[in-house]
Amino acid sequence: MLKERYLDNVKNLLLPQTNYLPYPKFSDRDMWQSLNESVKQDWVTRGEEFLAYPWLPLSATDFLAYTRDGNVVRYENKLRERRVVLTTLVLAECIEGRGRFLDIIINGIWSICEETTWIIPSHMVLSKASAKLSLPDVTDVFIDLCAGETASVLATTYYLLKESFDEVSTSICARIQHEINRRILDPYLERTDLWWMGINPNRKMNNWNPWINSNVLLCFLLLEEDEEKRIMGIAKMITSLDRFINDSERDGGCEEGPVYWHRAAGSLFDCLELLYGASEGQINLYNEPLIQELGRYLYRAHIDENYYINFADGSAMLQIESDLVYRYGVRIGDQRLVSLARSAFSPNNKPLSGWLTMHRLLPALFQVGDKLKDDASAPYIKDVWLNEIEVMAAREQEGSSCGLYLAAKGGHNAESHNHNDLGHFMVYSDGIPYLIDVGVETYSAKTFSKDRYDIWTMQSAYHNVPMVNGIQQLPGNNFKASDVHYNTTPDSARFSLNIASAYHETSGIVSWKRTFTFLRQKAKAAQILLEEDFQLNCATDDIKLHFITPWDPQIEEKGTIVLKSTEDSQVQMDYDKSLLAASKEEIVVSDPKLQAVWGLSLYRITLKSKLPVSESKWSLTITNTDSKTTEL
Repeated sequence: MLKERYLDNVKNLLLPQTNYLPYPKFSDRDMWQSLNESVKQDWVTRGEEFLAYPWLPLSATDFLAYTRDGNVVRYENKLRERRVVLTTLVLAECIEGRGRFLDIIINGIWSICEETTWIIPSHMVLSKASAKLSLPDVTDVFIDLCAGETASVLATTYYLLKESFDEVSTSICARIQHEINRRILDPYLERTDLWWMGINPNRKMNNWNPWINSNVLLCFLLLEEDEEKRIMGIAKMITSLDRFINDSERDGGCEEGPVYWHRAAGSLFDCLELLYGASEGQINLYNEPLIQELGRYLYRAHIDENYYINFADGSAMLQIESDLVYRYGVRIGDQRLVSLARSAFSPNNKPLSGWLTMHRLLPALFQVGDKLKDDASAPYIKDVWLNEIEVMAAREQEGSSCGLYLAAKGGHNAESHNHNDLGHFMVYSDGIPYLIDVGVETYSAKTFSKDRYDIWTMQSAYHNVPMVNGIQQLPGNNFKASDVHYNTTPDSARFSLNIASAYHETSGIVSWKRTFTFLRQKAKAAQILLEEDFQLNCATDDIKLHFITPWDPQIEEKGTIVLKSTEDSQVQMDYDKSLLAASKEEIVVSDPKLQAVWGLSLYRITLKSKLPVSESKWSLTITNTDSKTTEL
């Protein structure tokens, strides 16, 4: 898309480096002083907290923690903190304009430039030369997410404060240029072995591609004074980014989930914005249906407030980056995306990735400003069907979170950030979670290793899917849904699929058709009907349906399970007690990341076959008679 339209003419479309002025520099005092007073005070106050920041060096033993005990976050958190501190100080200095933060900023630049590597330990596998090393080889220079973010911070710092730095010493900006050239720009042009570049046509791109490309693009645009080299780098980026665009699903669905949307479609938007600005609007893909669909995914995956559909490695709760979402909505002319951004706005909003990315912060300050403060309601889409990633959602009424909500998925078990979860679903009511996707624990070395599916949150036994003869679903492209059908009417939504191929043949499953019917009933409460129609090659009573919930299930004799939330709302599950026996078990939640969403406990409900069967049809009805919709 980008390549075929713009690659051959990129030299004539882009502004020269000396004419590219995307943001007000420090010297443009009128622009910096025009910012909202409370915003200015907030950033200055944040900067004051770091006036005595010690800039302690990153240690080799922290780096070694990854290979020694699988700790991903110890080194990464310290590395990221230094970039966040530098960004905060730079913005505080630009806003205040008195030179009070300049020395501590220079110390930060010096310290970051002195780091042995900008790569984090878990990403050493990117390069064959470093894959088996426990400490980095300084001669093997390549680019990961963290190196890209680091370069972006330094490049923007250079751009904003160069005149101030040069009054102290011209060595400061020279050092930034030297480090970005050797760590980012040169290896970007020279290397062809980094998978995220998209040179290998057989590997599907994920969020790494636009995330890294957005940061590299900014460095080429701002710092590269050799116009020939600058055009070569941007041309390679356009070719690379096209791989992500071409690999994106036409329905706009993000198989990595809403958390990763911000660094998938969101980072693609960053790239498109940089190209749009650097070409004075001549490079423009915002009228393309795919680019628009990629933006719309976010409100299609929205449940209520900070709850989002979280299939794969996503958290059920997230605070979206409202500034980014707002700008995306404005560019594609989608008022529903703008409304979602406004409804989710919080003055204390923190980026999901933990990075303070300058090419998001500066447009948020100067382009968005106070526009997000206008009250708005989220769009609350009634019916959603993403046919390529095979995700559906339905709610009782358009424009409201009141009543039942269902989301379910097909797809395959080799998705990016995959969990083994074909046929998995979640149920909310009045915006409260009842049947859930647990999410993912804090990342460790194991998360992206061959042992990934030893982690309980990745296993189908801890998703709302069947298990037969003790056999769980397996990972891989071959384990995928078949016979997938979806249809909707004003009063219902229906989704069916066969999940038999998700299981190894030792499970004995010949066919397992799972059907979800969402019934919007005017005369009585809405219902979700789950039907299981299966055939096995041999009779067995080892057939279990699992359901994960954050509420302690109350199992009643009549074939009813009541899930009662702390807000005096409840969901009722009714099943045929002549066929199925219900039980429950508590799951102790020890991981801090999961505790922040679900607390200290979750529960797994099991409905088990009472008799050996080789084929049967079971049904489960889910209702909420206490729903707010009954009060309307």
